[in-house]
Amino acid sequence: MKFGTEILKQADVLAAFTEDAPRITRTYLSKEHRLAGEYLIGLMRDAGMNSGFDALGNIVGRYEAGVPFAPVVMTGSHQDSVRNAGKYDGLFGILSPIACVKELNRRGLRLPYTLEIVGFGDEEGVRFPATLIGSKAMAGKFDPAWLDKADGDGVTMRQAINDFGGNASKWNELDRRGEQHGEVVAFVESHIEQGPVLLNEGLAVGVVTAIAGATRLVLNVTGLAGHAGTVPMGARQDALAAAAEMILFVEKFCTDNAGLVGTVGKLSVKPGAINVIPQDVEFTIDVRSGDDGIRAVALKAFAAELPAIAAQRNVQLRVETLYDADAAPCDPTLQKQFETAIAAQGIKPRYLASGAGHDAMVFPAVAPMAMLFVRCGNNGISHHPDETMTAEDAEIATVVLLHFFEHHQPPQFSASSAQRVDRNL
Repeated sequence: MKFGTEILKQADVLAAFTEDAPRITRTYLSKEHRLAGEYLIGLMRDAGMNSGFDALGNIVGRYEAGVPFAPVVMTGSHQDSVRNAGKYDGLFGILSPIACVKELNRRGLRLPYTLEIVGFGDEEGVRFPATLIGSKAMAGKFDPAWLDKADGDGVTMRQAINDFGGNASKWNELDRRGEQHGEVVAFVESHIEQGPVLLNEGLAVGVVTAIAGATRLVLNVTGLAGHAGTVPMGARQDALAAAAEMILFVEKFCTDNAGLVGTVGKLSVKPGAINVIPQDVEFTIDVRSGDDGIRAVALKAFAAELPAIAAQRNVQLRVETLYDADAAPCDPTLQKQFETAIAAQGIKPRYLASGAGHDAMVFPAVAPMAMLFVRCGNNGISHHPDETMTAEDAEIATVVLLHFFEHHQPPQFSASSAQRVDRNL
């Protein structure tokens, strides 16, 4: 086995860079972020790449092309984690392409493009109230107001970046939509599926068709507290009973409409006493679909039905949108190239959508984007210590990715673009 065993060993090493051992937790700009980044930078350099941290704490490695004025193909994933995470979410998408570069370098093979691997500093948004920080900076979608957002200890993102050794004032220099770094012609990401589809079908890898769009809402239901023993049932303004009916509507609507998933992940009840009718309830809705039209229909249904439930139960309802992101379709040409790479390994190509968000979803603003999914075990569980993958699947996925890199032919790089890059060398 050329790749798989070593990749899993490297993931074990990275798991030790955690803020709360034995659990795996690695947040943006933490000491553990730096240690993990330095380890990955070492792997990149050993593989034959130039690498280091950028201004926002992403790690960037470059395997230079075999021709002058070459375009850039980007790949990579995130190195941060949720709290009490698994070993492979994000990190596999960094380790696997590093293994590909190491093999290319061992064979003395250069590509007709520069291959750039990025370990994004933050995708999960655990430390600061923002997500996809590193990738959004590269896609020209970074919000400078984020720099003033503080973590739970009151440390602002600006201070944390500068304390890390970065430079918060240079966030805008990471934008890859221009040509000052070379023209980016594709972004691809390899990632564990975080679901059971490939596992249930006995397939090691699959081609992603789109990354689902998502809307996250927070809803506040206000009723009237009262004594649990003295207020008649028909006279109650029970905020929790109203919220429960709303939650069941969301579940039924998303169950009855194909291509849609909806989740109520947080619920708080006040005053929270066993003998008091609930007065204030706050809950969240996360609704996702690979088709923005389907998601829009769901949101329209929620906007009509949930206030109607509130009115019927004589409670007040306030709804706030926390997050809204469009679906990101994967590029058909790149999908076909992944299909060819998978078929070359004697595996039936399987197309599937991603219900989870990924760094790749912001890159259509920069260049065509595609994703390769890799099977994970334990019923596809992820964001959990029981997240698993086998060395055999890591091997297959890396061989597929290497085939993609070796056979990818970038579009012609224009002379004007080459001259602009030449002036910046």
